[in-house]
Amino acid sequence: MAREEIGDQGASLKQRVLFYRGHIVVEAVFSQLSVMSAAGLRELAGVLPRPGGNAGNLPPILAFMPHHGYQSNTEKYAEGPLALAAITSPLPADLVDFSASPEVVLGQYSTPGGDATLMLIEYPTPALAAEHLRRIDAAHNAAQPQAGVAAIENVGPFFDKRTGPIIAIAAGPLSKSAAQTLLGAVNYEASVTWNENTYFDKKNNIANLLVNIILLCIIGGAITLATGVAFGGLRVLMRKYFPGPVFGDSEQTDFISLDLAEAPPQGSPARPAVAPDASNRS
Repeated sequence: MAREEIGDQGASLKQRVLFYRGHIVVEAVFSQLSVMSAAGLRELAGVLPRPGGNAGNLPPILAFMPHHGYQSNTEKYAEGPLALAAITSPLPADLVDFSASPEVVLGQYSTPGGDATLMLIEYPTPALAAEHLRRIDAAHNAAQPQAGVAAIENVGPFFDKRTGPIIAIAAGPLSKSAAQTLLGAVNYEASVTWNENTYFDKKNNIANLLVNIILLCIIGGAITLATGVAFGGLRVLMRKYFPGPVFGDSEQTDFISLDLAEAPPQGSPARPAVAPDASNRS
């Protein structure tokens, strides 16, 4: 089918058009195609509701498929054993083990030796991927299929590797160097997003320390201000209700001053001396 710019992705073949938008797939069959047919489908796609969150996005595993050598319209995705059997997988469903909730995508690639199949299997955790990779290698290397282990047959040369929670498998008429090149283009990079506010939770946090210092300064200033107001107000009340030599009179105003006047210049009349007491005269 030829690609069409309808909805999120569309394709057409003769009078049949397929497209999807979000989680909705639309199939339209026309008695005769025209330019208005595509315009009407684009208008329909525009009014279809999109689901919220990640429900309207494609599976993230599709982004790990390499672009170099990819043959158009050969990418296929599966989440169960029936779908896996329908897309001609190089691995049987027993080895993929859909009880572990994997996602599978495969596509055809052009190599110097011919068309090869690249299969990616993503498990929920890297530990599950490592365990299943050991099972796949054991089944591939076994001369005779063991009891309880599915066999890998008629796939030609077979190469695999694990990157994070993804197992990459290259199968078909390809050399070891071509397989390594194809598998080397699949690299998983973990992306961690912390969406929980830990600003005040971590003890060893510079920002938290600065906030605590500011709060301590505010609390200390408030205590100092309250103490000063209380002390001054208490003294005023004591003078008002208990006047005396200790607290002073309520009408009295305390004023402390320093006599810092300049000394009189030279030659200016000095302050008259106090006459000595006549009783002290001899």
